[in-house]
Amino acid sequence: MDIRDRYPIVVTEHKAACQAFWQRYFGLVIVFDSDWFVLLGNETQGSVVAFMTPDHPSAPPGPQTYSGQGMCLELEVDDAEQALATLQQRGGAADYPLTREPFGQCRFGVRDPSGLWVDVVEQVTPEEGYWDKYMKAAARFSESD
Repeated sequence: MDIRDRYPIVVTEHKAACQAFWQRYFGLVIVFDSDWFVLLGNETQGSVVAFMTPDHPSAPPGPQTYSGQGMCLELEVDDAEQALATLQQRGGAADYPLTREPFGQCRFGVRDPSGLWVDVVEQVTPEEGYWDKYMKAAARFSESD
């Protein structure tokens, strides 16, 4: 299978607010827009995220209106502190403060108008030995195959 593009579609009654949020705070541009669907992205990454109203005319089976739970969109950046500064300069605020996590991420989080959790992360060196107990468990598990 040759995947040409990838992006989540979030079914929400807040299509316009989500579009404005992603354009304002993350600098995404409209790739495609209609009354019931908008695809956002940028030149570097292509498509990033789409929003679709629950009353769209070409409803495939399955997608219900997103409840704001059970999904996280991870955005990896080179500098989480700078990404947060940009978000704040544009009038946004973090719902999870900039935190250096022991497992090797510096991150902050926000919710978009649909309730989607957006985790903005910079990969950093984890605390010494943090992953040892997890990696050993994985190695033991694979040895029993």
